[in-house]
Amino acid sequence: MRTHQHRSLVAALDTVRNLGILAHVDAGKTTVTERILYTTGTTHKRGEVHDGTTITDFDSQERDRGITIFAAAVSCTWAGHRINLIDTPGHVDFADEVERSLRVLDGAIAVFDAVAGVEPQSESVWHQADRHSVPRIAFVNKLDRTGADLDTAVASIRERLHTVPLVVQLPIGREDAFRGVVDLLRMRALMWADGAGTYEEGEVPVELREEAARRRRLLEEAVAELHPAALEEFCVRSELTEETLAGALRDLTRTGEGVVVLCGSAYRNRGVEPLLEAVVAYLPSPADVPPVRGVLDGAEQERAADPAGPFAALAFKVNATATGRLTYLRVYSGTIGKGETVLDASTRRSERVGRILRVQADRHVDVDAAVAGDIVAVIGPKTVRPGATLCAPDAPLVLEPPSVAEPVVSVAVEARRSTDTERLMAALVRLAEEDPSLVVRTDSETGQTVLSGMGELHLEVAAEKVRRDHGLDVRVGRPQVAHRETLVRGVSGLVYRHVKQDGGAGQFAHVVIDVEPLEAAGGEAAAEFAFRSAVVGGRVPQEYVRAVEAGCREALAEGPLGGHPVTGVRVTLTDGATHPKDSSEMAFRTAGRFALREALRASAMVLLEPVVEVTVTVPGDAVGGVLGDLAARRGRVSGSTTRGGAAVVTATVPLAELFGYATRLRSRTQGRGTFTTRATGYAPAPAVTSSGTG
Repeated sequence: MRTHQHRSLVAALDTVRNLGILAHVDAGKTTVTERILYTTGTTHKRGEVHDGTTITDFDSQERDRGITIFAAAVSCTWAGHRINLIDTPGHVDFADEVERSLRVLDGAIAVFDAVAGVEPQSESVWHQADRHSVPRIAFVNKLDRTGADLDTAVASIRERLHTVPLVVQLPIGREDAFRGVVDLLRMRALMWADGAGTYEEGEVPVELREEAARRRRLLEEAVAELHPAALEEFCVRSELTEETLAGALRDLTRTGEGVVVLCGSAYRNRGVEPLLEAVVAYLPSPADVPPVRGVLDGAEQERAADPAGPFAALAFKVNATATGRLTYLRVYSGTIGKGETVLDASTRRSERVGRILRVQADRHVDVDAAVAGDIVAVIGPKTVRPGATLCAPDAPLVLEPPSVAEPVVSVAVEARRSTDTERLMAALVRLAEEDPSLVVRTDSETGQTVLSGMGELHLEVAAEKVRRDHGLDVRVGRPQVAHRETLVRGVSGLVYRHVKQDGGAGQFAHVVIDVEPLEAAGGEAAAEFAFRSAVVGGRVPQEYVRAVEAGCREALAEGPLGGHPVTGVRVTLTDGATHPKDSSEMAFRTAGRFALREALRASAMVLLEPVVEVTVTVPGDAVGGVLGDLAARRGRVSGSTTRGGAAVVTATVPLAELFGYATRLRSRTQGRGTFTTRATGYAPAPAVTSSGTG
């Protein structure tokens, strides 16, 4: 009985798809999600972003702003498969929310605008998905818009994303007349009537037969180039069967060697069913992805997606709601039932799972259990943070948490009424628990409460959440960017002796260090820190070398220019001396810290500020004013193109100069201009340098 049940659970894994919808702001991610829910019968009314009636953008701020801010999970069924779908934000300020979602997904749909093609943020999320090796299929949306062109969008996918697009559809009709697609695998026409939710299948229109045959041939050649089995068949028969082509497309999607491209107009409900069919056909199930890796007592372990294995799940999102604290889990192995106790491997605390919910954005359905491959929310755990591993108490394991980006913008936050100060602090701490990319601290010099995050909009949303959810009247200061300091010219042979004798055991450490700028590989921005020892003859024992490195790392926390973190430094320990009685790891750690502080004061240092790539889209007649404004903001224009009657200007601008830019751009372009940003690192800030004395 147990074996039969286990087999049926494993078979059920093959019918699960965990996927995300990734894209640039306004490419239509949320509308695609809404149409998927409508097409699968999960909802009976089509939600619209502009009407504020969407399922996944359920937060009041999302509806007010018309953008996705918080990744929302929904679940639906199609052709006997359960699809767990996460609609991720497209705005750069919420890239961390995308990062946490990608960590737990098996596949993704990348949505592109048929007019704009690959935009800066779609490029960023694509590379995020590359880092997580998440297989993707592409959906070119908005084919009904003026200026929409599938071939131009596909060319931008090839050029900007450095992947091989495998186009499996040919649009029928252009722009307003777009009414269907030719399925190039089955060589059939799929047509949608106005207002109809389903398509009619028929013969390929006569006028498109030649073009469809040419594109099918191009698809076969592209697949044969990448797939050995397909190449073999192509050489023998000089064509590919539908079965071979479909199998090869599935393999190439899962290895990431190619990306299947479909097209449509989600808003008009055209192209959604074939997209769902492609999700089922090409994207992997939890059973198809490699076992998850975790660490147990310092040793690496693998856990396969086996419902009968020991329980292990990753908490990727925490949401405090009116009904309780929701913890979103991706279950990687084992089974969890209501009322069971699990271990938070990060904190070694036991947590009880009171309820398990299948999530429908802000609506939930209770279920009795969750198995490997599931994405669910649980109520019960009190202290679990995003990135924590929940596991069986008798089989602990720590899964690698999603990486958290360093905050780049800070604001001072205070309650208007002094009696609300404690409530404000509690609300901010709760916010930071839900969103690890928010950091709350108290400034030691001013005593102010400082909230740091990924951008101006990120902090605006956080402050508004405190106002709405906690009923607190808060004042928010002007945003400040997070500076760094780096080395331009270092010093050699700096000698530091740490000697302390005040009764009892003394402290003695003697170190000699060289300090120089550290360039990252490939000429990128400076890497953070590198340390090596060139001490010969064992003059400094290995454990003391490690202590010197630890001390140097402590010294990097505050630089000589303004107490900002220091980056881009290489330290070489060249010599040293020990005392038979008074030397200790503590003494060498202290020596390392003070030696590097002294070396940095003697070096030539420069202040760095965060810079971003800005892409501004404006009407052609407003370009002059926009270029002048960017120049006044210390922007360096790197490109300007015309796309569909609008000018697209790309520039690198210091982040500090962009505060309030949205309002300025709207007034300069009568509300017709839009812009997006993408973080690109740090660059020297003007006029603050330290020449040192060395």
